[in-house]
Amino acid sequence: MSRHGTRIRHFGTRLAMASVLALTALPAMAQELRLLMIEQTGCYICAAFNRDVAPAYEASPEGARAPLVHADLRGPLPEGVTLASQPFVTPTFILIGADGTEQGRLIGYPGDDFFWPYINEMIDAATESPTG
Repeated sequence: MSRHGTRIRHFGTRLAMASVLALTALPAMAQELRLLMIEQTGCYICAAFNRDVAPAYEASPEGARAPLVHADLRGPLPEGVTLASQPFVTPTFILIGADGTEQGRLIGYPGDDFFWPYINEMIDAATESPTG
């Protein structure tokens, strides 16, 4: 292969690698919200949610906008997270903004008919506000 052909091949490889890196970095940069699920060992509703709903949430548009993060009721919060008040019921779902502050809260799991619309409303409100 000619020297020119080798340069084009290397350029193409570098361009492809740069594109892959840019696309991989995009979700991390765009990620501003997280849905923090406060749970505890022995919580049967938490176990049922994790088994039946969490996989669907993680694959949903809501899960793409605010990925699910788990924390134990009596354990430490994820780094940089500040809550308005200490949760006392499990599960509690807390929407965390890019700045680590609480943007909304759903105490308990009221079932699919209420969970999905409420989570959507919280995400929409947080993305419309100047702090979210």
